[in-house]
Amino acid sequence: MKPRLQVINGHAPNYHQQTAVTDSFSFGDPEPCLDNRLTDYIGVFSDSNGIYAPPISLQGLVKLLRVNAQHGPILYFKRNMILKWYKPNPLLSHQALSKFAFDLLWSGNAYLQIIKNTFGQVIKLRHLPALTMRYTDTRGVYAQLSNRSNQPIYFNAGEVIHVKEYDPAQGIYGIPQYYGGIQSALLNEDATLFRRRYYKNGAHMGFIFSMADPNLSEADETALKNAIRDSKGVGNFRSLFFNFRTNKADAEKSIKITPVGDISTKDEFERIKKITLNDMLSMHRAQEALSGQSSGDSPGFGDLDKITRAYYNNEVVPMQQDVLGINNYLPAAQHIEFKEPEYSDLNPTPKESA
Repeated sequence: MKPRLQVINGHAPNYHQQTAVTDSFSFGDPEPCLDNRLTDYIGVFSDSNGIYAPPISLQGLVKLLRVNAQHGPILYFKRNMILKWYKPNPLLSHQALSKFAFDLLWSGNAYLQIIKNTFGQVIKLRHLPALTMRYTDTRGVYAQLSNRSNQPIYFNAGEVIHVKEYDPAQGIYGIPQYYGGIQSALLNEDATLFRRRYYKNGAHMGFIFSMADPNLSEADETALKNAIRDSKGVGNFRSLFFNFRTNKADAEKSIKITPVGDISTKDEFERIKKITLNDMLSMHRAQEALSGQSSGDSPGFGDLDKITRAYYNNEVVPMQQDVLGINNYLPAAQHIEFKEPEYSDLNPTPKESA
């Protein structure tokens, strides 16, 4: 007759001769892995006030700026490259353009309010935060959400300049160019948080603690369970305890430790960080030599002069041209402009004299 198998959860049964009892319990609860909705594209719909909601979460994009050490700093670097060659203009201050350019980079939308004097002349362009700006179902009319009241602030038709990235799915709001790389940025953050929890947890167990000792008393077994359960840390790494109660236990094999995985050396942390960094450099089309990032693929950064020239011609000029969309709303005499460095295509570097 085969021995009876009984599963016990935290309680010890009456043990009889020729009875095999498996006592087991586990630590920790499963956590949802798809709890982030930053990449949900919900479409564009108007509410009861006639205001269109953005197709993606702007609050989520703001939080994403602080998700890791690369994503936000690269956007600030690109903002600085736009401002570097800005010609001072009385209509648009350096501070206002800085905010405007950064809004365009992180959200794909940037707004300015046209301020006119009593004669209808444009005297100033005031920055409007992209986070709170919305388009209404009235043509040319924008609204700004207010934290002080439930009522939005409406602007007159033609009073707001809206420069945006193109989104083929809809024409009301823009989508940032890096949108397709959000998952890589989040994976980079998850890897960092995982490693932080690993070190913070300290003396975690992280293995299966199995026994085959029929002589272990219930009091000793409870004390052993509590010792494992109360091990140092917040419990990010859990362990599993088994006790096979049988009279055929081998003294040398009565206690067995089975590692679930050697997380300390085989979690591929560095590989994940490197891959996600390369993804973020790609999604931003950023030069690591200029943006302060290093993927570790090459021993050096190369010729910085050539890299700077290529980056200016291929990336900075197109970003400046997007910002120059402001001029569509201004008289020709008041257009904003950018200077051109000596190494631009329009002003090639002069040949050195013999």
